[in-house]
Amino acid sequence: MARLRNQRLIGAVAARVKQLREAKGVTLEVVFLDTGIHLARLEAGRANVTLSTLEAVCQYLGVTLEEFFSKGFEELGRRTQRSN
Repeated sequence: MARLRNQRLIGAVAARVKQLREAKGVTLEVVFLDTGIHLARLEAGRANVTLSTLEAVCQYLGVTLEEFFSKGFEELGRRTQRSN
């Protein structure tokens, strides 16, 4: 059960990063060239990002960590509460 919740969280983070990157209009390559951070595995849900890396990505994308998690995570929170 914990593994499933972890995968849901990783998937939600992946989707949010991709959403914000696309809204900014930059490619994965541009993000890498500007930051040195590879997002492909993260966006595919195959990598568990650290908070420090996520903070750097958020800064690059123009959002705070609070904004990152406050929007788009409502449904994930409801599903997690139901499964507990």
